[in-house]
Amino acid sequence: QVQLVESGGGLVQAGGSLRLSCAASGRTFSSYAMGWFRQAPRKEREFVGAISWGGGPTYYADSVKGRFTISRDNAKNTVYLQMDSLKPEDTAVYYCAADPWGSGSLEQDEYDYWGRGTQVTVSS
Repeated sequence: QVQLVESGGGLVQAGGSLRLSCAASGRTFSSYAMGWFRQAPRKEREFVGAISWGGGPTYYADSVKGRFTISRDNAKNTVYLQMDSLKPEDTAVYYCAADPWGSGSLEQDEYDYWGRGTQVTVSS
């Protein structure tokens, strides 16, 4: 069983930055691909980005490519989502998810473990 806890959300003005963190329990964190997803009000949850279990390839939704960066620190059992040049349309609850031995899927069904989310609000 893996527990994921997101942090770092908050209120920021358009053009600003936030860094989300996702801390994972367990000793096998390095074997999990980690994904970030988000859900805006009245919309379905969508893929934001992912990083493979080895910390190599990263993948991003077109809407955030060039603005968001995923990284991981396996020694700290933590994955990060650096969000720059934020826009009001980035407002959502952001979730991290873990996929054992995954390569960084865009598909939510591939992820076995989910955090409870952290709210990000971008004001115009």
